[in-house]
Amino acid sequence: MPIVKRAILFGMLLSLSVSFFSCNDGRTIDEANSNFMWFDCEANYERLSTPDSIMYYLQKCKDAGFDNVVVDVKSIMGEVLYDSDIAPYMGEWEGWYRNQDYDMLSYFIDYGKEVGVKVYASLNIFAGGHNWYDRGIIYRQHPEWQSIVYDKGKLIPISEIKSNYNGMLNPANPEVQEYQLSILEEFARKYMDLDGIIFDRVRYDGITSDFSGLSKELFEEYSGIEVENFPDDIISWEKNARTGEYAMKEGPHFKKWVEWRASVIRNFIEKAHVLLKGINPDLEIGDYTGAWYPTYYQLGVNWASSSYDPSADYGWATPEYKNTGYAELLDIYMTGLYYTLVTKDEVDAANGVVGPRTEAGMDNSLTYCYSVEGGAELVRSLTCGAAPVIGSLYVEQYKEDWTGFSRAIRQVLEDTDGLMIFDIVHIINHGLWDELTEAVNGNRE
Repeated sequence: MPIVKRAILFGMLLSLSVSFFSCNDGRTIDEANSNFMWFDCEANYERLSTPDSIMYYLQKCKDAGFDNVVVDVKSIMGEVLYDSDIAPYMGEWEGWYRNQDYDMLSYFIDYGKEVGVKVYASLNIFAGGHNWYDRGIIYRQHPEWQSIVYDKGKLIPISEIKSNYNGMLNPANPEVQEYQLSILEEFARKYMDLDGIIFDRVRYDGITSDFSGLSKELFEEYSGIEVENFPDDIISWEKNARTGEYAMKEGPHFKKWVEWRASVIRNFIEKAHVLLKGINPDLEIGDYTGAWYPTYYQLGVNWASSSYDPSADYGWATPEYKNTGYAELLDIYMTGLYYTLVTKDEVDAANGVVGPRTEAGMDNSLTYCYSVEGGAELVRSLTCGAAPVIGSLYVEQYKEDWTGFSRAIRQVLEDTDGLMIFDIVHIINHGLWDELTEAVNGNRE
C-alpha cells in the first residue's frame, strides 16, 4: 500500500477510537505556570534588539496570563543570538544589525525574574540553512553536512531545493551530532540561571531524506542488512506515463529504515538529556514536535512513551519501533495542535480537507487527530503521562476567523497541561492582546 494511503487509513481507524492506548497519566505542571509565549528568532529580531522592548513584552505576556516565555536563540540557519566560540553569530537580519556583545537572553532572564516570568530558550538542532536566502552553515561552514534528498528518482542536496526553506542537516552524521552537543554544552554553561531548554527541529526533513552514502552505511551497520539497490530498496519512485506525476513506493527495507531513523533521533535526545542534566540538574528539558503521530514517523521522530507499541496500530512500525519512544526523557513536551478545526464534532461536520496542511509530515486526511480536541486526546494517550503536554497553537492559522482562535485556546487549556502560543509576532501584528487575555484568563475563572 502506498505510504500516504496507508497513513490515511490508519489515521481514520485511530480517529474512531474512544479510549486510545491505555496508560497512566499522572504528571502535570502547576496551572499557574502552564502558559508559554514563543519569541521566534527571525520574526522578532529587530523588536528584541533593545532591553526596554524585552521588558515591555515580558510584562505584556505576564499581564495576558503567560508565566513562561520561550526565546528562540539558534535559528534555522545554524546562527545564534549570543556570543559563541562554536556557532556563527547572527549579527544581521533583513537590514537590522546587532553587536555581538548584545546579550539578549541575559536581559530576558534578568527581567523575567523581576516580573515573575520563567525563561526558556529554544534551539533549532538539525537545521543548518535558509534556502530562500542561501544562508547558513550548509552554505558557508559545512555544506557536507546537509541532507541528501531522494526526490522523484534523483538524489539532490537539500540546498538546491528552493521550494523548501528548511536547509536541514543529516541527523545521523556523527560529526553533526557532536557539533550540536558541543553547542548545547557551551550554551547551558553560559546561562546557568536559565529555567529550561526547548529543542526544535530535532528531526529529519521528511521521508525523502537523508539518502547519503553515510546514511546507507549507518543503516546497514544498525540493521545487519546489506542494501543491494540503494535507495530504491528503501523508497522508489514511479512516473505515471499519462500524467507525468511521480508516486513514491515503499521498498523491502522501508519499515526497518523508519525504525533506524527514529532510533537516531531518540539516541541523540538521550545524549543531550544526560549532557544537560549533568551540567545543570535543575534545567528543564523540553521538545517541540507536531502532534500528527500517524504520519510523524516520516520525520524520524517517535515522541510517544516507550511503553506504547505503535506496531499494533500502524503498518509502518516494526515491533522494535516502540524502543525509539522518548517522552520519558522530557520534562516538558510541546505538541503542535496546528489545526483550524477545534473539536471532533467539527471534524464530523466538515466536508473535505479543512484548513491549511503545510507543516512537515502532515497528510490530507480528515480525522479526529487533525482537530485540537482530537489531537490533544491522542497525544495525552500516547505520552502516558511521562511529561506534561503543552498544547501549541499557530496563531496565523486563525486569521480568517479569530473566534476560532479563542475557542482553540480554551480547548487547549481544557485538554492539556498548558498552552503555547506561536508566535508573539502574530499577536502583535494582528492586535490580539485583548482576545488572548480574555481567552486565557476566562478559562481560569
